[in-house]
Amino acid sequence: QVDLVESGGGSVQAGGSLKLSCAVSGYIFDSCRMGWYRQVPGKERELVSTMSSDGTTSYADSAKGRFTISQDNAKNTLFLQMNSLKTEDTAVYYCTAVMGGSCQYSYWGQGTQVTVSS
Repeated sequence: QVDLVESGGGSVQAGGSLKLSCAVSGYIFDSCRMGWYRQVPGKERELVSTMSSDGTTSYADSAKGRFTISQDNAKNTLFLQMNSLKTEDTAVYYCTAVMGGSCQYSYWGQGTQVTVSS
């Protein structure tokens, strides 16, 4: 069993910052990548940022220059530093871990709410 628990969400004014954390526990196997997605009610979940097993990172265009993904391997924790937040960043943010030799297994946390007000 693999468990992911997000934390660090909250309410912030536009221009502010938040740092999300994702604690990963359980059996980690053939780690492919980890990342952050977000979802607004009524809309599809969208990619925010990913980090592959070799450290390569990717960002959605909307996140580039403002968000930074990082890991603390010793603590099995994934982070998302979110700066210069905009109202359109408001969403539930989900952490994901993808595993397997073919990246065929996806695990998700329950999400943490981020609300950005103007």
